[in-house]
Amino acid sequence: MTIGQKIKELRIENNLSQMQLSKSIGVSQKAVDYWERGINEPKASYIMALVRFLGLTFDEFFADVD
Repeated sequence: MTIGQKIKELRIENNLSQMQLSKSIGVSQKAVDYWERGINEPKASYIMALVRFLGLTFDEFFADVD
């Protein structure tokens, strides 16, 4: 699974729109869209914000990411 696929999976599991997630971690909705589609990958700081927001550890986030 890619980082983008993982972000999309977690977003859907948490019943969040791309806009809700983007506002929660301080990026644009377009950035989240690009991550999920594999066009770009998030910076480490945004991954940190994402795992904090979702209450995960890095190990949990990266467990099934290639």
